[in-house]
Amino acid sequence: MTSFSALEYESFINESKEVIDFIGGYYRNIEKYPVLSKVESGYLSNKLPTNAPYHPEALENILQDVNDKILPGLTHWQSPNFFAFFQANASTAGFIGEILCSGFNVVGFNWISSQAATELESIVMDWMGTGGGVLHGSTCEAVICTLAAARDRALTELGDAGNITKFVVYASDQTHFTVQKSAKLVGIPPSNFRAIKTSFSTNFSLSPQKLRETIQEDIKKGLIPLFLCATIGTTPSCAVDPIEELSQISNEYNLWFHIDAAYAGSACICPEFRHYLNGVEFADSVSMNPHKWFLTNMECCCLWVKKPFLLIESLSTSPEILRNDATDSNSVVDYKDWSITLSRRFKAIKLWVVIRRHGLSNLMYHIRTDVNLAIKFEEMVGRDNRFEVVVPRNFALVCFRLKPKREDENGTELNKQLLVAINSSGAAFMTHAVLGGVCDKMCDWGNFNGGAARG
Repeated sequence: MTSFSALEYESFINESKEVIDFIGGYYRNIEKYPVLSKVESGYLSNKLPTNAPYHPEALENILQDVNDKILPGLTHWQSPNFFAFFQANASTAGFIGEILCSGFNVVGFNWISSQAATELESIVMDWMGTGGGVLHGSTCEAVICTLAAARDRALTELGDAGNITKFVVYASDQTHFTVQKSAKLVGIPPSNFRAIKTSFSTNFSLSPQKLRETIQEDIKKGLIPLFLCATIGTTPSCAVDPIEELSQISNEYNLWFHIDAAYAGSACICPEFRHYLNGVEFADSVSMNPHKWFLTNMECCCLWVKKPFLLIESLSTSPEILRNDATDSNSVVDYKDWSITLSRRFKAIKLWVVIRRHGLSNLMYHIRTDVNLAIKFEEMVGRDNRFEVVVPRNFALVCFRLKPKREDENGTELNKQLLVAINSSGAAFMTHAVLGGVCDKMCDWGNFNGGAARG
């Protein structure tokens, strides 16, 4: 039997170069691919073997299969013609950080498991924003953790009067569905999730008056207000909820106040956008995703918590195998107690490289360029009599639609047909939203090599 080495220096160098060249060729030709894949469901099963190979295969053959069989089934998120959802930015610095993260392959669940990983995470989180910070993989993870902390805080404060079936979570009907999903996962009954209706009158931001009325109705029913999620840059319309006013209501009713700035939080590095964060100091927790608009490859979500000990009390475990002098001294941070997972990737090095390699100046340039593209597109829509902007632009998202042919039509079918025509062409990919009964296309500028939009 021949010897086997899974990580051998020469092959690692040579094969890594082959993969880098392959990815470089992909980006060089990315505009040649239809942005939205045209394959049928189950296509890949007909192209790959039923059973896993017994003998090793050459990298050349594997990359050829990636090119011939995998790429045709990808939706190309980094294409400059990708205008769907919120973007998932990539950058050269993001790739380099990802390579370092994967290359070291450390598992930073506590300080002694990789001291530099823990300490760099603390430093980078302080660069991004002051307060107790931790890196998660996604907003969903962050919201689950904050909801768990809010739940456990309430159960402790209420004692015997605490009943999880009475807890209520509040958000707007524009809030990302991850909040509702997270509420279910921590045991909040789905019937106790309040998606408060928004409208054109507030540009689809959450009305403090409606929130207060909803809370008061729930209290009369014997329910217990638990958690409020406000958003800076909602998914359907990029609405911004009134943070300061909502924080006052949260304080009045002892709600855990979370701010989801997953997309638009990145823009607040620019002084002209920081006013959107007014009132953030009153929040119990804030999250934003550098993997959306901050040129940081997936997965990377920043979470800050005003009182980290509440997170730790809810999430910490102390099995004997993880006992050590550093942890017992309470002089170090063990991020396993700030998150769901124990198997924590070295995400901090990726974000650290992005910030250092680009610098604040280039990151602000990137944000401002995307916003200026959105402004120009909004102006173009305004000059074309066939189209209209549905809600005023926020950040780099433009919601527009094709005007209905007759006044007695709402234009939904017309815009659905246009969306199908655009996406089936392969020239671009856009998604839609329904705002106040109006179907529109959403155009979000922000890909690393051009613009990202949704329609």
